[in-house]
Amino acid sequence: MGAIVPHSYNAAMALPPEVCIRGAGIVGRALALLLARERVRVALVAPAAAPERQDVRAYALNAASRTLLESLRGWPEAAHATPVREMLVYGDEGGRVQFNAARQKVEALAWIVDVPALEQQLADAVRFQSRIEVVAQPVAAPLTVVCEGRISATREQLGVRYEVTRYPQHAIAARVVADEPHDGAARQWFNDRGEVFALLPMAGKQLALVWSVDQLRAPELLALDADAFNHALHEASHGALGGLRLTSERAAWPLQRAIADRWTGRLPDGNAWALAGDAAHTVHPLAGQGLNLGLADAAALAGVIRDRDYWRSVGDARLLRRYERARRADVLSMSLATDSLQQLFAHSADPLPALRNWGMRGFDRTRLIKNWVAKQAMGLS
Repeated sequence: MGAIVPHSYNAAMALPPEVCIRGAGIVGRALALLLARERVRVALVAPAAAPERQDVRAYALNAASRTLLESLRGWPEAAHATPVREMLVYGDEGGRVQFNAARQKVEALAWIVDVPALEQQLADAVRFQSRIEVVAQPVAAPLTVVCEGRISATREQLGVRYEVTRYPQHAIAARVVADEPHDGAARQWFNDRGEVFALLPMAGKQLALVWSVDQLRAPELLALDADAFNHALHEASHGALGGLRLTSERAAWPLQRAIADRWTGRLPDGNAWALAGDAAHTVHPLAGQGLNLGLADAAALAGVIRDRDYWRSVGDARLLRRYERARRADVLSMSLATDSLQQLFAHSADPLPALRNWGMRGFDRTRLIKNWVAKQAMGLS
């Protein structure tokens, strides 16, 4: 593990930090704000900013995540958080599942949030929180929380095994504009190669593209010029929104599901550590639950610290085990669900195509089960 050395903490504070958070992404900042609200002193380690490039990512955030972020003044303005009124999922042989916010009696099934706007909102909230000190290097604290993302140097230094299952796919993300209005509907198509093409509504006629494609096909799509790529978009969307036009750079990354074998432990100096967010787990993006799971980690960890007996340290082993047990079960459940759905469409041998599309149609007619699944996805269970 990299050395955690004493650091001259905020001179305005009489006491050193109780929690050091390694990683100032969305989960790390949210956790820092949650802890500061509970009067916990936090050191937030923010590495030097990387060279700026266009960030085309967008996240689907559920009602639980929105409530949490709003409570922290971390929710972006309406122009950067588009409500999903309807979700349409298409199979490869006529199967279809539809979710509707009005039928669920909710404002929205989810919100499609622009990542740069969300990050800036959280950064502003952190800046005005006196119990959070942003530091360049890790500091000694009773608890260190690792929120460095799936490629975490600290996790590796701790000797934690990150059990990775790699999908033979890459995700391609971009922003596009459609000829036809999206009407607040998120659309997702599965094909018989296990690829998933998703168009997520944003402001105006803009859409966020998340396209999970075969790893051998990804370089071909990335190499296409804009016109050829637009044609590929039209084909993959079956012309549902008319023409689609690329308006941004394209980003791509390999897909995997993973989970750490340990989420908590002790450092050589006796202080404690814990993992949260992608440093602890990743899932396939087809259900749009990755960041929701990470924010739920932050809420759970802050919750056990808030509710601890007054004499327990924030790094108390019993507290951290309670956090790990609660979150591991939830993450494993979602990981299994997304993996099973991906695998269901990854094989095209008969009679699988007919069976899975028959299953989609049947599922669409079962209101009770559909309502339960929708509530799970919205974080309302």
